[in-house]
Amino acid sequence: MRWDGVHIAATGVWLPGRLSAEEAVAAGAYDADEHAANRIVSVAAAETEADGGPSAPEMAVRAARTALRRAGAAAERVSAVFHSHVWFQGADMWTPASYVADRTAGSGVPAFGLQQSCNAGVSSLELGARHLEVGGAVLLTTADRFSGPSFDRWRCERGLVYGDAGTALVLSSVGGFARLLSTSTAVDNSLEAISRPASPVADPSEARRPLDLSALADDYVRANGDPRRLTLRTAQVADASVRQALADADTRMEDVSRVVLNATGRSRMRWQLELQLGLNEKMSNWEFCSEAGHLGAGDHFAGLDDLVRSGQVLPGDRVLLVGGGTGYSCTSAVVEITESAHRPE
Repeated sequence: MRWDGVHIAATGVWLPGRLSAEEAVAAGAYDADEHAANRIVSVAAAETEADGGPSAPEMAVRAARTALRRAGAAAERVSAVFHSHVWFQGADMWTPASYVADRTAGSGVPAFGLQQSCNAGVSSLELGARHLEVGGAVLLTTADRFSGPSFDRWRCERGLVYGDAGTALVLSSVGGFARLLSTSTAVDNSLEAISRPASPVADPSEARRPLDLSALADDYVRANGDPRRLTLRTAQVADASVRQALADADTRMEDVSRVVLNATGRSRMRWQLELQLGLNEKMSNWEFCSEAGHLGAGDHFAGLDDLVRSGQVLPGDRVLLVGGGTGYSCTSAVVEITESAHRPE
């Protein structure tokens, strides 16, 4: 979908300290072969609440306050909050989106929680842009803390390591440092079983813990045949999303200055970049990914923030965001930088 008059007023990120991947290997927490293939240097890891660390929704609040401070006048016009997450937010049958909204945009601003897995951050751009058809501004947030014993950040999924973060982005109809030119979402709902046990349990206490997404994917492949066919099907969804987003933005792939993908390990990211998109590694934000890890739904807001705040993209540059999450869904977005945001706080 093509967008006119939709701007990115600001981004904000809250990242905790880092855990060394080499030290995790030495301690037996991280597989040495995975480390060699992924080339992950470190991963963002928050202290537990018992040790004084913030909850996942509180990380979103911290990131949102940064984004709202940077957004200027747009911060006063927020008419909705969309909060995305992948993992547990701290309580059952609770609405973390309302918590985030109350502590940032205000107690009277409608808040919505999104469940699009690791694609949720980018897909919230599309939902937020639709909301902006009535004007004003929208606050988009993500947050996750991938802590044990129910979640093992180092071993949950082959090809990546999960990191903790809160991220935020303010969409506005009254200007900003970038324009949202287009978004496009493609899905294949028949692939939802990749992350679902063959025999779902009736009670959460019976669920397999720690969560092992690689084992679930292996089970799916054994039940459904050739793994190459599965790879092709997910690649087709991503390809359809990317092609439509570029077409709607009147942008060729060679016009793209940088690309932000889900933050995977190096071998998986290079496969996506080179084989799927025909781009080389220097077009990505690999250095940031290798130090922070996969931030659940927050990779794209954090990745864009890093590119902009560090001056790696300048006015006139176009950035392609490509999401992807179990379900299976993929949302792509084309963003054009219009003003420099490379400045001290």
